[in-house]
Amino acid sequence: MMALLMGVHERETLAAACDLGVAMQLTNIARDVGEDARQGRLYLPLAWLREEGIDPDLWLARPRHLPALARVIERLLGAAEALYSAAEPGISALPASCRPGMRAARLLYAEIGREVARRSFDSINQRAVVSWQRKARILADAMVGRAPRPPARVRGPAPEAAVLIDCAAECHAARPVPPTLESTRERLRWPRIEDRIIWLIDLFERLERSERAGGGVVNS
Repeated sequence: MMALLMGVHERETLAAACDLGVAMQLTNIARDVGEDARQGRLYLPLAWLREEGIDPDLWLARPRHLPALARVIERLLGAAEALYSAAEPGISALPASCRPGMRAARLLYAEIGREVARRSFDSINQRAVVSWQRKARILADAMVGRAPRPPARVRGPAPEAAVLIDCAAECHAARPVPPTLESTRERLRWPRIEDRIIWLIDLFERLERSERAGGGVVNS
């Protein structure tokens, strides 16, 4: 949805955007295993749990950290990392003014996964939080824009995303293209890129605080 609002309609870029969204959600799942379990929810792949000798129903009835569970979380974060890498060419294909913000979001979410790893993949007894010092360094990297040149995208859209991409392509072909961020930049007097990135990260923080406070409005 954000890619379309940025005026991007190429199938490969939309596929990369879907990969990025899935990667972020997998990171969320890995980070929130304990919180979800205490509310009776389990989003880890059931087949992976059973492969590690964990009965999903029994574990959900008594959530606890286990070495086998840590391996499942590590595997999930590995899948997320692969998707982050697959999405990188798509970020580079966005309008120049949009790249720093999206790259900052991608780097920040990936860092959440690394923080889970630093905590021995224990998402039951603690919740991974990225320090503001590390967030500041990530923001600086995103603003400078010195990310390595991404490799050519080698995978197509995930089967689950294909129908979404097809629908977007059909709608784009059938309807006039709405104004994009680039075409309205001067009229709207967009703030500096640094201010926009800080606004985006602040938005993520406020959404997370709302969720943790039980607002139930947004699943960050």
